Amino acid sequence: MDNCRFFALGVSLVVALALCSCSGERQEVVVYTALDREFSEPILADFEKATGIKVEPKYDIESTKTVGLTNAILAEAARPRCDVFWNNEILNTLRLQEAGLLENYESPAAASYPAMFRDAEGAWHGFAGRARVLIVNENLVPEAERPTSINDLVNPKWKGQVGIAKPIAGTTASHVACLFASMGPEPAKEFLRKLKANEVKIYSGNKQLALGAARGEIAFGLTDTDDAIIEIERGQPVAIVYPDREPNEIGTLFIPNSISIIKGGPNPDAAKTLIDYLLTPEVEAKLAQCPSAQIPLNPQVEIKPRVETPQTVKAMEIDFAQAAAQWDAVAKFMDHEFLAAE
Repeated sequence: MDNCRFFALGVSLVVALALCSCSGERQEVVVYTALDREFSEPILADFEKATGIKVEPKYDIESTKTVGLTNAILAEAARPRCDVFWNNEILNTLRLQEAGLLENYESPAAASYPAMFRDAEGAWHGFAGRARVLIVNENLVPEAERPTSINDLVNPKWKGQVGIAKPIAGTTASHVACLFASMGPEPAKEFLRKLKANEVKIYSGNKQLALGAARGEIAFGLTDTDDAIIEIERGQPVAIVYPDREPNEIGTLFIPNSISIIKGGPNPDAAKTLIDYLLTPEVEAKLAQCPSAQIPLNPQVEIKPRVETPQTVKAMEIDFAQAAAQWDAVAKFMDHEFLAAE
């Protein structure tokens, strides 16, 4: 049976949450969830069982990953419907913070997380990370020719044989914004122009790209560890490359999930209870053991990850707030130049 659904929860915090919910009237919490439904739904179902609080979820669709839910929250700002935003990345969460739509809440469950993974005032909390990696078809790419950097995506040798997910949503859009912040806007634009000139194949999402690499539609492409490891564990002829690990290279980008409370949401108390629950070590352990193989960020989690972490490979140094500030410039560039021919 799936460990995602049947991992036992035994900590006292969860018990306390369950006891706190035993009031006469049934509570509920509305959650907008960008993490893939197959991974987030079992967690939310366990929360319902542990607390008695009914979860009303709204999931994204792959083609508008993260951005669609963010735009919904922005559109509903005058009358919020969402209580908790469970984002599968962080930049759009920071956009909502900049718009003044997040409620500060310093969850006691966040105390053990490193400071870099939580807002100083509690507007957001990061947990359960993933890496941005290259997934390589081993039948098409000999080991000696295996790519080692995202710059290999623009190598003319691989023209028409590489892929990315649509770079206007989800972690791919976040990755582009991080490149704008890390490399500078002009070098990042030049990289993207070279990528387009190299006839990159654009998939609707990271999962579709990983499947395409497994089927041999492309030699390699850029995706997330959760989508790549699923194909490896299905026995597909693919391998994961953690890019740009050399001292003179930018490093592998690691992106956390993020959770936040929407200001003025209809169920603020239940929202806090859900935040406390999601930040427990048991939830990160569950996500690490699931097919998605999320990377625990809480040092209290003792599960050994099935993928590399910032402790085992060179991590890209990135100011996520600076990357979020590049979002509008990234969107404008993508709409008017990179995706203009679509």
